[in-house]
Amino acid sequence: MAKQYWRGGNMLYPVPAVMVSCQRPGERPNIITVAWAGTVCSTPAMLSISVRKERYSYDILKETGEFVVNLVNRELTFATDYCGVKSGRDVDKFAQMNLTAQASQHVAAPGIAESPVNLECRVTQVIPLGSHDLFLAEILGVTIDERYLDEKGTFHLNDAGLVAYSHGTYFELGKKLGTFGYSVKKKTRDSGKKRRQ
Repeated sequence: MAKQYWRGGNMLYPVPAVMVSCQRPGERPNIITVAWAGTVCSTPAMLSISVRKERYSYDILKETGEFVVNLVNRELTFATDYCGVKSGRDVDKFAQMNLTAQASQHVAAPGIAESPVNLECRVTQVIPLGSHDLFLAEILGVTIDERYLDEKGTFHLNDAGLVAYSHGTYFELGKKLGTFGYSVKKKTRDSGKKRRQ
């Protein structure tokens, strides 16, 4: 198998495509599309987003210290791309994309009502890295779309048609390959009997 060696670069794909909503007091809310977002801690629940200093939302995030991460499904893909290429300096992204600003319970920034999951975040630390600053934030509350709850109250997030971003392209999550721990899960006696018959 032939391989080429390239200089170090960002090739960690796929990544989640998310819309981050933020707002200064007295101003209209804004949305920034972020592909560099990730879970960093479970207790307390924390995540990170990386944002360029020249982005319009950067100063809003820095000044308010809060934001909402809105997960993206197939229906929101067009709006996600639009919010990533248009600046909030020039357009009202909520209005242009017919999105609904949803009141949050723990932060002043609104969520996006059309998103299947909204994570309300408060910044704990901003780490300058170079081209981007890393915003570490605690997740104070989560709002979920009840359409993905079954009659027992189990949340089926993977039924929402979530979107990932890979090397310039958006993809809807596809075929299930396994569940966490399936590689070491013990076989049941019944399944063993069936194999021997």
